[in-house]
Amino acid sequence: MAAPPDPQPHVMVLPFPAQGHVMPLMELSHRLVGHGIEVDFVNTEYNHDRAIKAMGAERGAVDPGGIHMVSLPDGMGPDGDRTDIATVGRGLPAAMLAPLKDMIRSRKTKWVIADVSMCWVMELAATTGVRVALFSTFSAAVFALRLHVPKLIDDGVLDECANVKRNVTIQLSPKMPPIEAAELPWVCLSSLPDRRRVIIQILQKTHPMIPLAAAIICNTFEQIESEELDLVPNALPVGPLEAPAASRSAGQLWQEDSACLPWLDAQARGSVIYVAFGSFTVFDAARFLELADGLELTGRPFLWTVRTNFTTGIGEDWLDAFKRRVEGKGLVVGWAPQQRVLSHPSVACFVSHCGWNSTMEGLRHGVPFLCWPYFADQFCNQSYICNVWGTGVKIHADERGVVTKEEIKNKVAQLLGDEGIKARAAIWKDAACTSIAEGGSSDQNLLKLVKLLTE
Repeated sequence: MAAPPDPQPHVMVLPFPAQGHVMPLMELSHRLVGHGIEVDFVNTEYNHDRAIKAMGAERGAVDPGGIHMVSLPDGMGPDGDRTDIATVGRGLPAAMLAPLKDMIRSRKTKWVIADVSMCWVMELAATTGVRVALFSTFSAAVFALRLHVPKLIDDGVLDECANVKRNVTIQLSPKMPPIEAAELPWVCLSSLPDRRRVIIQILQKTHPMIPLAAAIICNTFEQIESEELDLVPNALPVGPLEAPAASRSAGQLWQEDSACLPWLDAQARGSVIYVAFGSFTVFDAARFLELADGLELTGRPFLWTVRTNFTTGIGEDWLDAFKRRVEGKGLVVGWAPQQRVLSHPSVACFVSHCGWNSTMEGLRHGVPFLCWPYFADQFCNQSYICNVWGTGVKIHADERGVVTKEEIKNKVAQLLGDEGIKARAAIWKDAACTSIAEGGSSDQNLLKLVKLLTE
């Protein structure tokens, strides 16, 4: 009698509960399913409901691309502030460790791929026997900086509360983007000292767990971060990751407005300014109004993503009037299908907060950047774009901390008039596409990961 077929390999995927973390891990999950691996994707209950709503599906009635969507409590009440990263991160282990343990045992899970921001999950290896790979939602350079934080504290660059004591320039390898201590991700993650203290304490507590991971999966590729990847233990760069074009993805927590795609079709090739600041950036009224005026002042068509919680002090009436005023030359949407936008031939440049997902997507599609970082790792990513790859320019605020409409107009003109930036963006696009094509470095690393997960 023939032996029964081997069961389908079964992996649990666990993102930190934020848009920029859920999306790339969902993209990786689609790739794993394509290689015959069964995936349980674990969101918090709050984000699970958001993802299902964004897809236009009923709760419990969705199985995107063969991925099994499950959810667990995050330990917060219904009115909890889930934009407070420190509070969210601090409460997750107590809320999730026990139900994760039960889920792993009941489903006989052998592998967990956990966001590095959830690396407390390594505790489950001892109690359940599960093997754990970590996933980095930021660059290899930032991961290397994370590993370097204890030394920065020992050297007196930072204190135990992530306050800067010596604002030195940090560069761990010659090709790594230089970054000032004041722009380290954990320093500029919050303006509130108590929140920074909590974040740095979580980082230090989990630091010894990282070398225990079977692999560190990175959304990057060898051609752009070869030296930095050497500083990451067991690194497997598999990027740039993107959502599959032919299937629904539950990686979005905001409902995408696809009406912008026909609008882009009607614009001239290489003419549109695309403006998007991710899921956390918030502008006050002064900054918001200058940006609106600056986009008009460029005289170019623009597509601007404005989340419902993007600004304070600007009412719906003003925004509706602005939409009417710019109709025909500008389009404002709540949330855009960004990867499809960046791949569109009408897009000329990307005004971006420089989140790592956006950075990889812009690089993948050869789009020049106007860099406008907000917090966390975005300043390091700006340094990559402007100082290392040469594919963008920085925006500068005035003495009030406001980016003026004239600065926006002038920097857009500078960016789009620089043929060197366009040429370098095209070169890096080719490198990114080569890495994920069959036989490319990231494709080969993905196959290594599949082999590891199926052992």
